[in-house]
Formats: sequence, C-alpha cells, structure tokens
Amino acid sequence: MSQAVVVQNLVYAYSQGEPVLRGISFTLNAGDRVALMGPTGSGKSTLLENLVGLKQPQSGKIWINGIPVESKTLPQVRRQIGFGFQDPNDQLFMPTILEDVTFGPRNYGVSPAIAIDKARHLLANFGLEAYVNRSAHELSGGQRRLAALAAILALEPEILILDEPTNGLDPAWRRHFAQLLLQWQGKVMLIASHDLHWLSKVTRRALVLSGGRIEIDSDIQLLLQDVDTLERLGLPVDW
Repeated sequence: MSQAVVVQNLVYAYSQGEPVLRGISFTLNAGDRVALMGPTGSGKSTLLENLVGLKQPQSGKIWINGIPVESKTLPQVRRQIGFGFQDPNDQLFMPTILEDVTFGPRNYGVSPAIAIDKARHLLANFGLEAYVNRSAHELSGGQRRLAALAAILALEPEILILDEPTNGLDPAWRRHFAQLLLQWQGKVMLIASHDLHWLSKVTRRALVLSGGRIEIDSDIQLLLQDVDTLERLGLPVDW
C-alpha cells in the first residue's frame, strides 16, 4: 500500500514555550479520507502547517509521497498538496477570482486557454460562474471560501489538506461541497474541522488530537457513536 503521508515523532512548540505537538506519529495511505478532530487550541492547524512546511518542527520527520519535508524540497512537496487555509483571504490575491483560480495552473506551465477552461468549469461547479470577473472582496465569506477551494482543486493535487473548509457555508453548500469531495479522484484527503456530521459524510477515518498527541485513530462512524469519549475530548456530537 502506497504511503502518501508519514509523520514520525513530530514535536512543535511556539517561541520556546510548551510543545503544542508532542511526538505525533501517523501514516496516511493511498485512498485514505481522514478527519482531523480536536477541541479548539489542540494544534490541528499547527499540524497541518507542519505538513506543508509552513512551520518547521523542533524534532521529528515528515515525508510526503516519500519526499522528506525540508527547506530544499518544499517546492516539490507543495506541488503535490492542495492546501486550504482556514481563512480563504490568505489564498485570494488576484484582481478577479478567475485569475485566482488560473494562477496556480499557469504558474506550473498550463496554457492560458486550458487554465481558463478548467477554472470556468470549477467555478460553475461552485455556483460562481456569474462572479468570474469580480474581485474576491466583492464576494460573501462563503463565496470566497468556495473560490479558494476551486483554486486548490485547479492544481489537481494528489493530496488534499483542508483547514475548517465549511466555515461560512450554508447547509446547502456544505452538502454540495461534500458531494464534490466524494467525486474527487486524488490520493489522500485530510480535513480538520469541528463540523462532525459533515466530516462523517466525506471521511472514513478519524485522528483526534488531545494534549498535543494523537489520542484516537479510529473509524469515524464508530467514533461518532462513542458519545462518552467525544464528550471527554471536548467534542460533544450534538453541538
């Protein structure tokens, strides 16, 4: 089985304080669709940012498709990962959202005509076809999130890593986005979210961070039935 993401004994601390991540180890194999869960402040975003080299751990190792995540390998690593920030404004910076969605593919040598065709198709899937020539600042928060997700998918990444992707989306768009992700043909999906019911629709495995460690690695459906454990971990399923 192909190992897409391998993390061994990862330790990360901010400004010489107490470690946020304390010896994290896990493996994601081809075909894995994984939820990263944990209460606010448990280190979910920090872990995701370590995976793509936005933060460098104090110790431990990460491999992406067999490539060690190091400063010299970051361009190669990031070419394989579609990373969605918690705040979509961190990803939208061009004059129009059409240019935002074509930016990545054109940067990797895709012809303008093909990049634009792909971008228009993705934006139509996200209900944004009427906004292709508008700035991200003219869109609602939920629309900006969808535009950022379209820009990520335009890169056709093998590995998709999303941080709280349903924030700002209404129920109909959460459902539609879930359907789009279920059709996605990449290798591995890792999604950090507090939206437990939505996670249960799009992922099969759950990693739960608590106290800086992976407390649980479980089938997500079994975990969501364990109300007492979720309550203990600060993840009450009904709220």
